Amino acid sequence: MARSIQRVVVTGLGAVTPIGNDVAAFWDGLANGRNGIARVTLCDPDPLPVQIAGEVKGFDVERYLERKTARRTGRFAQFALAASVQALADASIVVNERTRDELGVVMATSGGAFEMGEPWAEMVAKSAHRVDPFIITRLGQHMGAGRVGRELGLRGPNTTINTACASGTDALGHALNLIRLGQARALLAGGAEAIVTPLALASMGRMGALSQNNRDPEHASRPFDLNRDGFVLGEGAGVLLLESEASARERDARIYCELAGVGWSFDATDDTAPDAEGQALAMTRALRDAELPAEAVDYINCHGTSTPYNDRTETAAIKLALGEHAQRIPMSSTKSMTGHLAAGAGGIEAVAAVLTLDRGCIPPTINYVTPDPACDLDIVPNVARAAALDVVLSNSFGLGGQNAAAVFRRYVP
Repeated sequence: MARSIQRVVVTGLGAVTPIGNDVAAFWDGLANGRNGIARVTLCDPDPLPVQIAGEVKGFDVERYLERKTARRTGRFAQFALAASVQALADASIVVNERTRDELGVVMATSGGAFEMGEPWAEMVAKSAHRVDPFIITRLGQHMGAGRVGRELGLRGPNTTINTACASGTDALGHALNLIRLGQARALLAGGAEAIVTPLALASMGRMGALSQNNRDPEHASRPFDLNRDGFVLGEGAGVLLLESEASARERDARIYCELAGVGWSFDATDDTAPDAEGQALAMTRALRDAELPAEAVDYINCHGTSTPYNDRTETAAIKLALGEHAQRIPMSSTKSMTGHLAAGAGGIEAVAAVLTLDRGCIPPTINYVTPDPACDLDIVPNVARAAALDVVLSNSFGLGGQNAAAVFRRYVP
């Protein structure tokens, strides 16, 4: 007997970001063009080529975790838990013996990949018998989803995604299909990242990917501006509570919108350089999955990293995917305010996309002063724009060629 494919809706949101540690503060920052980038404080930046980042500020982990557990939980997993707790509360879902088996987690993260050097050096200096036995449970990628599931008591699917900077949107797509196929009633899905570390700043800085505008961090992230010189690392988490339409309606839940489709692709061209045709495929496939034409798209939350090559390539990809309609679509990059959360980017940008649709207000691309002739689409500059929206596209493109795009649609029963 054929199983019917279920529609999937968004019923809860959670956010921990460089411009606010909950959804209300995050949206206030987006709507008012608040800069979240400053000189690094999480480590000594003086010896580093890149000394700026979008750090989460004033985060109180003990609101979400008992102190002892917090000490053995990586910062990325702390953020994942905080955003998940917020999303679950926003959706008004109570976890109990009746509901816990049908609730799960799909989380994107790099985990503690850029923090492993210090434990290694300590082992070399002090011997293998002195090594921290809890490195994996503290820094392993699986602990983003794992800590959320453990603390909240969720027994549904528990999955970790890493496809570079496409990871957050990739996680939404996997969650979408798990719910469609009846593998879960609801899933906490999104991304969490905490890689503002000396190793990440030094390595990506040497690669030439990061802005080195250390003297003026407020204006360092400037997507689509002619004078952009690289992206700025950010940290935090964005999580959506995705739920089957039947489940949401059964409990009379408030529905933000429908996650109508997700599309994936791989460039298969270069380890670092993006490819417009590959990126366009992800958008085309997302719209096909949502059963919508290109002309239905009302706004794009761009990947928009602020690197010269990436922003030009994304512009070309949007034109390939959406044709002449591309010229009529307003778009912006919220990375101008938060920096780039790498594996977590698709998570907070999905939260931003849902709020944009829900509030009828397009966040601006701040620091947009000098238009780039190669990025000649409707970039919403510096000040938010009111707009009536029904369909929003959110793009995430990974270093190495992984691409994912998500389509959010106003919910109509």
